[in-house]
Amino acid sequence: MNRLFFTLISTVILLVACKKDGAVRTSGTDKIDNIVHQNVTYYVYGFSFSQAKLVSTESNPRPDIVLHSVESSRPTLQANNFLPSFFKIGEYANENEAKKAFDNLKTVPTPQQWLDMADPVAPNQVWVYRSDKEKYTKFRIVDIKSKTQQGVPYDECTFQWVHQPDGSVNFP
Repeated sequence: MNRLFFTLISTVILLVACKKDGAVRTSGTDKIDNIVHQNVTYYVYGFSFSQAKLVSTESNPRPDIVLHSVESSRPTLQANNFLPSFFKIGEYANENEAKKAFDNLKTVPTPQQWLDMADPVAPNQVWVYRSDKEKYTKFRIVDIKSKTQQGVPYDECTFQWVHQPDGSVNFP
Protein backbone atom coordinates (compact mmCIF):
# COMPACT_ATOMS: atom_id res chain seq x y z
CA MET A 1 0.00 0.00 0.00
CA ASN A 2 2.82 2.41 0.89
CA ARG A 3 4.60 1.53 -2.33
CA LEU A 4 1.47 2.28 -4.40
CA PHE A 5 0.93 5.56 -2.55
CA PHE A 6 4.57 6.60 -3.07
CA THR A 7 4.42 5.68 -6.76
CA LEU A 8 1.19 7.61 -7.24
CA ILE A 9 2.52 10.73 -5.47
CA SER A 10 5.82 10.55 -7.40
CA THR A 11 3.96 10.31 -10.70
CA VAL A 12 1.74 13.29 -9.88
CA ILE A 13 4.75 15.38 -8.83
CA LEU A 14 6.62 14.49 -12.02
CA LEU A 15 3.62 15.33 -14.19
CA VAL A 16 3.13 18.69 -12.50
CA ALA A 17 6.86 19.52 -12.42
CA CYS A 18 7.53 18.59 -16.04
CA LYS A 19 6.38 21.66 -17.88
CA LYS A 20 6.47 21.26 -21.62
CA ASP A 21 7.37 24.52 -23.29
CA GLY A 22 5.88 24.94 -26.72
CA ALA A 23 8.29 25.93 -29.41
CA VAL A 24 8.16 29.61 -30.31
CA ARG A 25 6.96 30.02 -33.86
CA THR A 26 9.37 31.48 -36.39
CA SER A 27 6.85 32.69 -38.95
CA GLY A 28 3.31 33.91 -39.27
CA THR A 29 1.04 36.80 -40.11
CA ASP A 30 0.52 39.38 -37.39
CA LYS A 31 -0.74 42.91 -36.85
CA ILE A 32 0.51 45.93 -34.92
CA ASP A 33 -0.91 49.41 -34.44
CA ASN A 34 0.29 52.74 -33.11
CA ILE A 35 -2.16 53.17 -30.22
CA VAL A 36 -0.43 54.94 -27.34
CA HIS A 37 -1.27 53.57 -23.90
CA GLN A 38 -0.58 55.19 -20.55
CA ASN A 39 0.35 53.64 -17.24
CA VAL A 40 2.94 55.68 -15.36
CA THR A 41 4.56 56.47 -18.71
CA TYR A 42 3.39 56.30 -22.30
CA TYR A 43 3.99 53.08 -24.23
CA VAL A 44 2.94 51.21 -27.36
CA TYR A 45 2.85 47.57 -28.31
CA GLY A 46 5.35 46.50 -30.92
CA PHE A 47 6.22 43.08 -32.24
CA SER A 48 9.03 40.80 -31.11
CA PHE A 49 10.12 38.34 -33.80
CA SER A 50 12.12 36.25 -31.32
CA GLN A 51 9.09 35.92 -29.03
CA ALA A 52 6.56 35.86 -31.89
CA LYS A 53 4.13 38.17 -30.12
CA LEU A 54 3.11 41.72 -29.30
CA VAL A 55 5.33 43.23 -26.61
CA SER A 56 5.06 46.51 -24.72
CA THR A 57 7.83 49.07 -25.11
CA GLU A 58 7.95 49.03 -21.29
CA SER A 59 8.86 45.33 -21.16
CA ASN A 60 12.28 43.74 -21.16
CA PRO A 61 13.22 42.60 -23.72
CA ARG A 62 11.55 45.29 -25.79
CA PRO A 63 9.84 44.68 -29.12
CA ASP A 64 11.90 44.52 -32.31
CA ILE A 65 9.64 46.84 -34.29
CA VAL A 66 7.02 49.47 -33.51
CA LEU A 67 4.60 51.25 -35.82
CA HIS A 68 4.83 55.02 -35.82
CA SER A 69 3.09 57.73 -37.80
CA VAL A 70 5.46 60.40 -39.05
CA GLU A 71 2.49 62.38 -40.30
CA SER A 72 -1.10 61.56 -41.12
CA SER A 73 -1.30 58.55 -43.45
CA ARG A 74 2.46 57.93 -43.45
CA PRO A 75 3.15 54.94 -41.24
CA THR A 76 6.71 53.81 -40.58
CA LEU A 77 8.25 50.85 -38.81
CA GLN A 78 11.00 51.69 -36.40
CA ALA A 79 13.51 49.42 -34.70
CA ASN A 80 13.79 49.40 -30.97
CA ASN A 81 17.60 49.38 -31.07
CA PHE A 82 20.32 51.79 -32.08
CA LEU A 83 21.19 50.19 -35.44
CA PRO A 84 20.07 50.88 -38.96
CA SER A 85 17.90 47.75 -39.11
CA PHE A 86 15.77 47.80 -42.26
CA PHE A 87 16.51 46.91 -45.86
CA LYS A 88 13.84 47.22 -48.53
CA ILE A 89 13.91 44.31 -50.96
CA GLY A 90 11.26 45.84 -53.18
CA GLU A 91 7.85 47.31 -53.73
CA TYR A 92 5.55 45.28 -55.98
CA ALA A 93 2.56 46.09 -58.16
CA ASN A 94 0.23 43.54 -56.57
CA GLU A 95 -0.11 40.95 -53.83
CA ASN A 96 0.87 38.00 -56.04
CA GLU A 97 4.16 39.62 -57.08
CA ALA A 98 4.94 40.55 -53.46
CA LYS A 99 4.16 37.01 -52.25
CA LYS A 100 6.37 35.55 -54.97
CA ALA A 101 9.27 37.87 -54.06
CA PHE A 102 8.80 37.09 -50.36
CA ASP A 103 8.71 33.33 -50.93
CA ASN A 104 11.73 33.44 -53.26
CA LEU A 105 13.83 35.47 -50.79
CA LYS A 106 16.04 32.73 -49.33
CA THR A 107 19.12 34.77 -48.33
CA VAL A 108 19.72 38.28 -46.99
CA PRO A 109 21.26 40.08 -49.98
CA THR A 110 24.69 41.72 -49.73
CA PRO A 111 25.93 44.37 -49.96
CA GLN A 112 23.03 46.44 -48.70
CA GLN A 113 22.29 49.86 -47.31
CA TRP A 114 20.53 49.42 -43.98
CA LEU A 115 18.01 52.12 -43.08
CA ASP A 116 17.07 53.52 -39.67
CA MET A 117 13.38 52.89 -40.32
CA ALA A 118 11.05 51.38 -42.88
CA ASP A 119 9.70 54.64 -44.26
CA PRO A 120 6.99 54.67 -45.46
CA VAL A 121 5.48 51.21 -45.30
CA ALA A 122 2.85 50.26 -47.86
CA PRO A 123 1.12 47.08 -48.99
CA ASN A 124 3.13 44.77 -51.25
CA GLN A 125 6.54 45.76 -49.94
CA VAL A 126 9.12 43.19 -48.86
CA TRP A 127 11.68 44.11 -46.21
CA VAL A 128 14.46 42.51 -44.17
CA TYR A 129 14.90 43.39 -40.51
CA ARG A 130 18.24 42.99 -38.67
CA SER A 131 18.20 42.87 -34.87
CA ASP A 132 20.93 44.19 -32.61
CA LYS A 133 21.95 40.54 -32.11
CA GLU A 134 22.43 40.05 -35.88
CA LYS A 135 19.30 37.91 -36.30
CA TYR A 136 17.32 38.40 -39.49
CA THR A 137 13.62 38.47 -40.33
CA LYS A 138 12.04 38.92 -43.73
CA PHE A 139 8.59 40.45 -43.80
CA ARG A 140 5.95 41.40 -46.35
CA ILE A 141 3.50 44.23 -45.76
CA VAL A 142 0.08 42.68 -46.32
CA ASP A 143 -2.13 45.64 -45.42
CA ILE A 144 -2.03 49.14 -43.97
CA LYS A 145 -5.04 50.92 -42.51
CA SER A 146 -4.73 54.60 -41.77
CA LYS A 147 -7.33 56.97 -40.37
CA THR A 148 -7.67 59.76 -37.86
CA GLN A 149 -9.28 58.98 -34.52
CA GLN A 150 -10.13 61.96 -32.31
CA GLY A 151 -7.62 64.10 -34.20
CA VAL A 152 -4.82 61.55 -33.77
CA PRO A 153 -3.40 59.49 -36.67
CA TYR A 154 -4.20 55.79 -36.24
CA ASP A 155 -2.32 53.21 -38.27
CA GLU A 156 -2.52 49.46 -38.35
CA CYS A 157 -0.06 47.21 -40.20
CA THR A 158 -0.60 43.55 -41.07
CA PHE A 159 2.57 41.72 -42.07
CA GLN A 160 3.73 38.23 -42.96
CA TRP A 161 7.13 37.29 -41.55
CA VAL A 162 9.80 34.59 -41.32
CA HIS A 163 12.45 34.86 -38.59
CA GLN A 164 15.88 33.20 -38.66
CA PRO A 165 16.68 32.73 -34.95
CA ASP A 166 20.15 31.21 -35.40
CA GLY A 167 21.68 34.35 -36.92
CA SER A 168 22.11 32.79 -40.34
CA VAL A 169 21.50 34.96 -43.41
CA ASN A 170 19.53 32.07 -44.95
CA PHE A 171 15.77 31.75 -44.48
CA PRO A 172 14.13 28.33 -44.15
